[in-house]
Amino acid sequence: MIRIVLVDDQELVRAGLRLILSAHDDMAIVGEAADGRAGVDLAGRLAPDVVLMDVRMPVLDGIGATRQLTAGQGAPPVLALTTFADDEVLWGMVEAGAAGFVLKDAPAAELTGAIRVTARGGSWFDPQVATRVLELVRVRRAGRGASSVTALTDREREVLRLVAAGANNSEIAGSLHLSERTVKGHVSAIFLKLGVRDRAGAIVRAYDAGLVPDR
Repeated sequence: MIRIVLVDDQELVRAGLRLILSAHDDMAIVGEAADGRAGVDLAGRLAPDVVLMDVRMPVLDGIGATRQLTAGQGAPPVLALTTFADDEVLWGMVEAGAAGFVLKDAPAAELTGAIRVTARGGSWFDPQVATRVLELVRVRRAGRGASSVTALTDREREVLRLVAAGANNSEIAGSLHLSERTVKGHVSAIFLKLGVRDRAGAIVRAYDAGLVPDR
């Protein structure tokens, strides 16, 4: 069972998500909050598998709430809910550590797929959002000389390709015939060499470097 905390200030949105997710036996909304601060507190108490996080909210917005959540040990992945926000908001969520983005008007199958991927340690980028985030990364890399994937070993590049495909450490280990501990070491090295803090940031760099095709 994937335990979900839903954080959104619009009751109608929360009601719609409840309706969609209640139709799936492997998912359950275990808590709801109407602002980011309450969402952080709720997630801390309930330890969900995924936090569905709106971006624009009162008291504390999704960027601030995501930053607080991802700063802790064993933090649940945050899947951002967006209505195709502006560039600064998208970039803010990436830097805050969001595991991915899904549009609020996405088909139900895409939403549930995104939840399942993030719950098992992967990342999910809606195709429209992914394109815009990649453009932002290209501009900002040009301005501040971000680390390049050329610093990675061949094995690390293989691992990064699988990370970008949404695979978790166990799946990567099975695909490359490695132990999970070895994969974890490769992932940590990738984060360090690319100057990123999480899988979402690494995936953005993978797309930017052409290791995987743009969606």
